[in-house]
Amino acid sequence: MEYEQLKLENQLCFRLYAAARLTIGAYHPYLAPLRITYPQYLVLLVLWEKDRLPVNDIARRLMLETNTVTPLLQRMEKAGLIKRSNGRSDARQRIVSLTSKGMGMREQAKHIPGCLSADILKHTGPMEELTRMVPALDRLIAGLWETNNI
Repeated sequence: MEYEQLKLENQLCFRLYAAARLTIGAYHPYLAPLRITYPQYLVLLVLWEKDRLPVNDIARRLMLETNTVTPLLQRMEKAGLIKRSNGRSDARQRIVSLTSKGMGMREQAKHIPGCLSADILKHTGPMEELTRMVPALDRLIAGLWETNNI
């Protein structure tokens, strides 16, 4: 091929895309009984760590724009997982809180990370090998975040 840099096998971005897509797919059997999507699971993870957060904080933690997070939160509110209210000091600010249903899902979801790890480890190398990738992935994410927000 005339342009080696254009071969699919030479694209880091394709590997990251495929890994992300396949990871999200691996979550499906665990999230389906809870009737939530992977992005909703991520929002719940954020709120289980710290409840009552402004939409902007949730978006920042998930590295998303607020206009991407808002429709997701609207669907979660209709499902009874969260409630949104106006901020006390600024009525334009929307505060997101877990409902009792959303909080209760924490107990139902506590097995998911372990189950997913076990599933993945059946087909990959040892966990230590995967864990060693985390700092490099964090640096990559930080670099891409900076590149996209210049």
